[in-house]
Amino acid sequence: MISRTLEDIIKERINKGKAIIVVGPRQVGKTTLVQHILKENEYLSLDGDIATVRELLSEPNLEDLKTLLKNYQYVFIDEAQRIQNIGITLKIIVDNFKDIQLVVTGSSAFELNSTINEPLTGRKWEYKMYPISWAELENSQGFLSSVQQLEIRLIYGFYPDVLNHPGNEMEVLNELAGSYLYKDILAFGGIRKPEVLEKLLRALAFQVGSEVSYNELSQLVGIDKNTVTNYIQLLEQSYVVFSLHSFSRNLRNEIKTNRKIYFYDNGIRNAIIQNFNPLELRQDIGALWENFLISERLKFNNYSKRYVKGYFWRTFQQQEIDYLEDANGKINAFEFKWNPKAKTKIPEKFVESYKATFKIINKDNFRDFLL
Repeated sequence: MISRTLEDIIKERINKGKAIIVVGPRQVGKTTLVQHILKENEYLSLDGDIATVRELLSEPNLEDLKTLLKNYQYVFIDEAQRIQNIGITLKIIVDNFKDIQLVVTGSSAFELNSTINEPLTGRKWEYKMYPISWAELENSQGFLSSVQQLEIRLIYGFYPDVLNHPGNEMEVLNELAGSYLYKDILAFGGIRKPEVLEKLLRALAFQVGSEVSYNELSQLVGIDKNTVTNYIQLLEQSYVVFSLHSFSRNLRNEIKTNRKIYFYDNGIRNAIIQNFNPLELRQDIGALWENFLISERLKFNNYSKRYVKGYFWRTFQQQEIDYLEDANGKINAFEFKWNPKAKTKIPEKFVESYKATFKIINKDNFRDFLL
């Protein structure tokens, strides 16, 4: 088992009087993590995928909960997004059972966030969990083994099942990109035509690293712009993709409204377009490298509690920066090049105007960016 960064963070919050909520994509190890943390204790485990559990927790009264929870100090509710009114139920437990530590996981942001946030205001710590991070891989397997896997990870990504089944990565990823990828979206998003969602995902996968136009996507997929917007919001809420907006403050020729969309995991992206070719046979190494670095940086920032905002930057004259972070007004800019010998022109006007730092990230120095 690869040690997860969240383990120590969550352990510090145990028995501190609040519910602990862990959200993230399916199959990233949320259930395994909580079971590992609680393994030394006797705990009640309730699975929201089971109909009787859903019925029991949807509209419980206080007496029902007293009967259910008695004799337990730890209660683990898995797949909480499947349970109606779960936020109210969790609030009742936190308010009335002060000696119980409640740990809750959810695979989708749809129902979980909409039903938990308001009732549990001030009563929870919430953490996002992602596929294995580069830092977690290196901490568990060592520097040499991890670096030797770099090209493999660019192709197959970091889902735990992928790492645990070397030689069967394509089979695992095709399963993940099928049944698991769409399960929550179809269940909670009200989407009746999954084939349209698949077509949109393929279009986004081919445009990684490029600015996306919702109008162009609308014409390509054959749905209206508002539907494109709604579908992409659902994909973001379910932790399939995330977006970066363009950065602009004061330069007249900056592009202000565009966005780029990235996948949380390279393997899922490659499964969607069915391209698992080795790097030397690919035309998209730049996109793979950019998606890998930005998604890993997102994990690093989140787990490290670095409160920064990420952007890209481009002007109408085609000057551009792949990625930059705004940390309380301090701008750090990064350009991504797989080949350490590739030449990059520093956008001097940007650096001067924003008093920014600028660094090129390549395969020789990327660890400094992710650790």
